[in-house]
Amino acid sequence: MEMKAWSVPKTNKTPEGYKYSLVYIDPQGKRILGYDNAEGKGHHRHWGKKEETVSFGSIEELTKKFLSEVQSVRRAHES
Repeated sequence: MEMKAWSVPKTNKTPEGYKYSLVYIDPQGKRILGYDNAEGKGHHRHWGKKEETVSFGSIEELTKKFLSEVQSVRRAHES
């Protein structure tokens, strides 16, 4: 798992003043889950091969949601 977030100037492309990348990767190096706000795509989530837009309230809320989803994935793989 890797979590990165950094402050950037508030602009039209980054109105919240954050850039971030939250990713959960399996032991073979394959991304299982990821959240980021890559330029031109806005706030979005990667789930396997799917990509979907997500709402952004705060970096703290997004991190909490990501960690909760990682726990769910890990529990499912332990079963």
